[in-house]
Amino acid sequence: MKKILSLALVLVMVLSVAALVGCSGEKKPVGNDAAGLKFGLGVVANFGEAKDADGETNGAGEFNTTAVAVLLDAEGKIVSIDLDTAQIKTAWTSEGKIVATEDLRTKYEKGTEYNMAAFGKKHDGSEGKPLEWNEQADAFMATAKGKTLAEVKAFMAEDGYAQGDLATAGCTIHVTDFVAALEKAVNSAADSKATANDTLSVALVSSPSYSNKDASAEGDGLAQIDTTIVAAVKDAEGKVVVAKTDCTQGKMTFDVTGKSTLDATVEVKTKLELGTDYGMAAYGTKHDGSEGAVKEWNEQAAAFDAALVGKTSADFEALAGDDGYATGDLATAGCTMAIGDMIKAATAATK
Repeated sequence: MKKILSLALVLVMVLSVAALVGCSGEKKPVGNDAAGLKFGLGVVANFGEAKDADGETNGAGEFNTTAVAVLLDAEGKIVSIDLDTAQIKTAWTSEGKIVATEDLRTKYEKGTEYNMAAFGKKHDGSEGKPLEWNEQADAFMATAKGKTLAEVKAFMAEDGYAQGDLATAGCTIHVTDFVAALEKAVNSAADSKATANDTLSVALVSSPSYSNKDASAEGDGLAQIDTTIVAAVKDAEGKVVVAKTDCTQGKMTFDVTGKSTLDATVEVKTKLELGTDYGMAAYGTKHDGSEGAVKEWNEQAAAFDAALVGKTSADFEALAGDDGYATGDLATAGCTMAIGDMIKAATAATK
């Protein structure tokens, strides 16, 4: 009997050890190493105050687009962030004639030429010059990294200016659009294959619209600025892991006397936000004159994003023909629109 009991005890011990070994040897995904990080892009666009022409000075308009791209971990903390703002100024004469827009650079691209450090003042009246815009943007991103959206929002005071650690870091500007775009980026973030070892970047490319026209007896003039945004993540080899494209259109109007007819308070939605309301599928036609309906803009942009994956910036030019329209597999996938600015933005985001 004792031998039987001893054997039983030994068997129980062996099974217990085996069970423990099985548990300790089990491989489980750890954090984002297996699932990848969430990737999101948020865009906020609005108009500055428009001015009428008065015979001595031209009328003027301003269109602002702020884009924020993020990579988030499983807890919603920001692993990587990049942002920029395109503040494009347009002008027209007292006769309602468009003045060519020459500077289409983003604020980050302007660097010290933005002149915040040279001519700006701190909003609270304290002494000393503020940091340059790009330096303040860097401070915002550095402070946001490792934090959740809620924690970043707490750095914005009721008046829209930075406070707390963000202000201490040198960000003394109005951060409302930064936070609003970040919130959109976080809320729209989706699972991806991106990891913390990859590089995230966002790029904005602005250009005057082909629809621009002078004012006349038939109607108002139009000074429209189109800003194309591409956020992309590239790996160590420079290949795109994931990308997202969007676009804003700032339509500034004026009459034959140079008076602005723009309602600067109007809400500006991006092309992705407009979805089917953009009307490309409903009213668009194929540029080559072939029959059949075209896909909506957001669907064509998604095809462009998919075409970028696995490619380096050197491969992007081949996505378009000499006329600037999508070609090859991208055209076959349903992207039949002009993609020149999309390629420029994608190249800038992955250089």
